[in-house]
Amino acid sequence: MQNKKEKISQVVVTAGQMRDIEERIFAAGMPVVALMEKVAGLIARRIQDIFPNPLKKGDVPSGVGILVGPGHNGGDALVVARELHFRGYEVWIYSPFSKLKELTSQHLQYAQSLGIPIYQTIEQLPDSDLLIDGLFGYGLEKNLTDPIASAINQLNELSVPIYSIDLPSGLHTDTGVVLGTAIRASHTFCLGLWKLAFFQDQALEYLGKAELIDFDIPLADVEAVLKDAPRIKRITSATALATLPLPRPAVTHKYKEGHLLLICGSRRYAGGAILSGLGARASGVGMLSIAVPESLKSLLVSHLPEALIVGCPETESGAIAHLQLPEKTDLSSFDAIACGPGLTRDATPIVEEVIKSDRPLLLDADGLNILAQMGAIATLNKRLAITVLTPHTGEFERLFPDVPDAKHDRVQAVREAAPLCAAVVLLKGARTAIANPEGAVWIVPESTPALARGGSGDVLTGLLGGLLAQAATKQIPVEDIVATAAWWHSQAGIIAAQERSELGVDAFTLTQYLIKVLNN
Repeated sequence: MQNKKEKISQVVVTAGQMRDIEERIFAAGMPVVALMEKVAGLIARRIQDIFPNPLKKGDVPSGVGILVGPGHNGGDALVVARELHFRGYEVWIYSPFSKLKELTSQHLQYAQSLGIPIYQTIEQLPDSDLLIDGLFGYGLEKNLTDPIASAINQLNELSVPIYSIDLPSGLHTDTGVVLGTAIRASHTFCLGLWKLAFFQDQALEYLGKAELIDFDIPLADVEAVLKDAPRIKRITSATALATLPLPRPAVTHKYKEGHLLLICGSRRYAGGAILSGLGARASGVGMLSIAVPESLKSLLVSHLPEALIVGCPETESGAIAHLQLPEKTDLSSFDAIACGPGLTRDATPIVEEVIKSDRPLLLDADGLNILAQMGAIATLNKRLAITVLTPHTGEFERLFPDVPDAKHDRVQAVREAAPLCAAVVLLKGARTAIANPEGAVWIVPESTPALARGGSGDVLTGLLGGLLAQAATKQIPVEDIVATAAWWHSQAGIIAAQERSELGVDAFTLTQYLIKVLNN
């Protein structure tokens, strides 16, 4: 059973939802000033943990600059300034706005009475060793203009770490789009609940290291606001590991642990078949059958001796011409089918055949390209079984040309695409987003650029295919197993990059780190 902390760590909200949750808290009697004190106190303690008191260069205490905006985000920053001042830090305040919210104005007045220096222009600012950004919090909608835009650009040019409160000033809370300009934070303290921007690819270079500051929002208030709306959830290690088909029953056999048919490879792209096969092996699937062109059969046997390698007739170009399964075997014999890596578009009849099957189906790579030619929405809506699509952004745009730009708002893009085609859609990226046909979304909260290598996606196809086959025998929700596979794949990349650097994680190496994730 999940505890409250774990549940809160999964929740992702829009700016509107966060606003409604806060309004419920205040309406219940929580004073705004009390909440501000609590939140800022937590931030001040984290700052002190990261930068022990006092910061010194020789015998001279170093400076902490506090960037103060007109709203309650600025008020939070001012309370942080006061607390750090009381703990012995050399603090100064940059407050460029003439009109402040009443509570923020009161905190500024008190800071001034304590003798903390306050500056109105960027040119006046003294040197510092740390900046704390409280200019704008969540909910910003308009582009920033001068003089504050120019000031932010100048602050970004300083070789000083910047810690942002809630969100780097200038980012849109939901899309992560830069509103004219934005603070490039080294670290961001997200307050209360995760905001959508933290999982949009275009925001990542501005967020730095992200950390949730849990200030004990009542779960009842979160549930009351979200109600029956489709949820957006972070996939965490606890939920991913709990979703895996583990432990296995003491008495079982290979066919009870799922049978996957992996259809992949061509004479030109033999590697895709090997990599997806190795990914499937790591999933622990009970039985693995791999259909490849006949000319690749001996190669696959040498890499995957435990798998049943099915050599199929091939075209002149070296693609699979048609499936030639073993006697008394047809597509209904398998618990799941994964199709696509290395196929080439010459294998169009194969993709057409598996789409007509009644088996859970995963399509990737050329499987997706062929599906796009067929018309993804009309084709998949005729299927009786669940389909999982795993496109990168380019493939997504070919599959769903009428869905808004996935580069602008990945979460909204998958949320719109999944019900159109009655499929689970996994959109690959620095923050992979997954949606089911009901509009619920799962987000993989961390990854590594080490995975930006050819073949990484083939590994994911095999891994996910193997888990889908097991899920079918154990009645695990498909969307949960898709999110778990994406998390597992990302974690393997992260661990591999930590040991080998981001340059040292080729796709074959990645397969060797998949099991290490479960032992970590």
